[in-house]
Amino acid sequence: KLSEIKKQDVQRLHLAIGDKSGIYAANRVLSLLHGVFARASDWGWDGGNPVAGVKKFKEQSRERFIEADELPRFFEALSQEANITIRDYFLLSILTGARRANMMAMKWSEVNLDRALWTIPHQKTKTANTYQVPLVAEAVAILKQRKSTSTSEWVFASKSKTGHLVEPKGAWKRLLDRAGLENLRLHDLRRSLGS
Repeated sequence: KLSEIKKQDVQRLHLAIGDKSGIYAANRVLSLLHGVFARASDWGWDGGNPVAGVKKFKEQSRERFIEADELPRFFEALSQEANITIRDYFLLSILTGARRANMMAMKWSEVNLDRALWTIPHQKTKTANTYQVPLVAEAVAILKQRKSTSTSEWVFASKSKTGHLVEPKGAWKRLLDRAGLENLRLHDLRRSLGS
């Protein structure tokens, strides 16, 4: 019960997750718990938030993105990807700089190929704001090719429960191994576009 959770419980959990799974995971759990109690408060809970005042671990900011000398290897490895859906997903990720979850759940109804624009509805964004993502010519070409053979509402349809692509971790590792790249996360594609 919420009423049984005390600040000391939260601190112990935070430390335990930090030891077992790392400081980043521990801090994400702390944020999640804080959100749970905030939502409960919105719904009438008046027992306070035991997460308030629990200090997060200090995190080191990542500055990793694909360097100029790594780009040819990255694109060469990507061109060798046999799974076209995965290949297109990674290409569009770097061409748009969109978040992983938004990209995986992209629907055809959100894409206007004539205007070269992808509208991400507010329900799918972290800030609850609608975003319009301009699509460069290369992105439009990929989407047109996909649309010509698509029978799904999803741009990246799959046989998963959601109906769309989910967590392509294995494919990402395969790509990095082929390219000979290390310490690069899928999220770093957003930074790569920005750089």
